[in-house]
Amino acid sequence: MQTPTMYTSMAARATSAAANLPAPPPRQCYYHLLPPAGRRSVWALSASPKKKNPWLDPFDDGPDEDFDYTGVYSGGKQDEDPRPPEDPSNPYGFLRFPMGYNPELDSLASKVRGDVRRACCVVSGGVYENVLFFPVVQLLKDRYPGVLIDVVASARGKQVYEMCKNVRYANVYDPDDDWPEPAEYTHQLGVLKNRYYDMILSTKLAGTGHALFLFMSSAREKVGYVYPNVNGAGAGLFLTEMFKPPTTNLSDGGYNMYQEMLEWLGRPGKGVPQQPIPPLRVSISKKLRGIVEDKYSRAGVEKGKFVVVHGIASDSVANMTSRGDDDCLLPLEQWAEIAKAISSQGNGLRPLFVMPHQKHREEIEDIVGRETSYLFITTPGQLTCLINDSAGVVATNTAAVQLANARDRPCVALFSSKEKAKLFLPYAEDKKSCTVVASATGKLADIDIEAVKNAVKEFEPAPSFALAQK
Repeated sequence: MQTPTMYTSMAARATSAAANLPAPPPRQCYYHLLPPAGRRSVWALSASPKKKNPWLDPFDDGPDEDFDYTGVYSGGKQDEDPRPPEDPSNPYGFLRFPMGYNPELDSLASKVRGDVRRACCVVSGGVYENVLFFPVVQLLKDRYPGVLIDVVASARGKQVYEMCKNVRYANVYDPDDDWPEPAEYTHQLGVLKNRYYDMILSTKLAGTGHALFLFMSSAREKVGYVYPNVNGAGAGLFLTEMFKPPTTNLSDGGYNMYQEMLEWLGRPGKGVPQQPIPPLRVSISKKLRGIVEDKYSRAGVEKGKFVVVHGIASDSVANMTSRGDDDCLLPLEQWAEIAKAISSQGNGLRPLFVMPHQKHREEIEDIVGRETSYLFITTPGQLTCLINDSAGVVATNTAAVQLANARDRPCVALFSSKEKAKLFLPYAEDKKSCTVVASATGKLADIDIEAVKNAVKEFEPAPSFALAQK
């Protein structure tokens, strides 16, 4: 019988091997105390630390070592977050994430505070309306430090933002087009979604259609104006914050046409006081100045020794008028009398007419005179450079008036009535360099030309040292 012998030898080998192994560590002792009768719990006293029960919170992995828990919910303005690694091939400057991944760059505390890292502004209207939108852009920059601001405007409105250093991208898409091309509509919607905006602002009066367009942009906060009548029914359901203007034309508010939006953006918060509304300011580049200086030099005028005349009657889209003032252009016959008053002062100043279209060239030569200087300028950036190098501006209620005041240049503004002047130039009383001449009949054609001539006589050539400083 071999089987018992085999088992016996194997057991002997196992016993000898176990004898050669090191002694095991002493076991930890557990002392159990039995509860009194009638209780179901078991009390355990252990010499080892108690292990966290995973059933209480299965998603709690302990404190995050990379998260700063000190002051995450404190008041005050937002701080700029550290940027991810740069990628030169990416137009947005951030690291290109793999397809299918949705990166979250902000913390939960940033969302709770309402921080805005990227904002988009959909601005309705032309040059005048976009110029008056500059205080809103500046207020966004002051209220949310480090914010990246993009703008969506019409082709004419986009030209304005070459004078705004706070805007990153300016996209051409006409929000006033009620029947856009499906390809353009879906493309612009895709652009807005792919940029991951925290806030989107719109100045177009929204019905349900435009409110859905803002809603589909996937921004966290959708803010805009809605129609004050039945056309705005249902639009507020898709907006985070909405404003109702008194009329269906937002431009009727004049200079303060965006007052409701400015008050909402500058509202006080936890640790943040009421943000003051900044004044209208524009900036121009050195390269643009050189181009405009070459233009008016070829027109026969010198720097600081000409007066810009803007606002001749024209049906061109480049006249830069406001939608809130229909009567804001003056015929050439009346401009000819004002130009003669400028030339007859004897101080070396010459009038320089700004044409919105080339077809007015012959009209200016026939009515005003062949020796008159004129310049064809249609972009607001070049007009601002021209105003900046002039001795003053004589203009009707066009963007030239606002640009002259933004650059602190002497200005004579012609309005059809005093009410319109107070509406579009509420700060004229505080500016000594701005003179307002209003018509007594409510029509711009009936304006007192003699009063305009007397106001123009205050213009003086700019000193050479002042021009050198600019």
